Amino acid sequence: MITTKTGLTTIGLVILPTPEQDKAVTFYESLGFEKRTDIDMGDGYRWIEVYPPTGTTGIALAPPPSSSCAEQGGAVVPADTGITLNTADIDATHVAMRELGVDVDAEVARMGEPVPPMFWFRDPTGHTLMVVEV
Repeated sequence: MITTKTGLTTIGLVILPTPEQDKAVTFYESLGFEKRTDIDMGDGYRWIEVYPPTGTTGIALAPPPSSSCAEQGGAVVPADTGITLNTADIDATHVAMRELGVDVDAEVARMGEPVPPMFWFRDPTGHTLMVVEV
């Protein structure tokens, strides 16, 4: 196995603060993600992980830290996550997500070579993710 100088090998999870976890799970499952982990940690805290069916990097839909919500008046501030999801057919994915009622950009962005076609979408919390054609 190839590693970095520090022994790091892969990205396992990215964490999205998610106040309405069940709603988020339903959303990501509608996109074809699989819920692989759902653990009750006690005190109303659940650790949930969703993954694309062939992916090894997942998204943890974890309750936001209470301290960050308190700073925002009890609400989670939607973030531009930097998460990029890949598709082989950007136009078909864009249409499918629109038909599912996903909050997607109105059009696929086409900036020309070497930048691939892409669009952004928002999850139920308002977090922004990107889809790129590969």
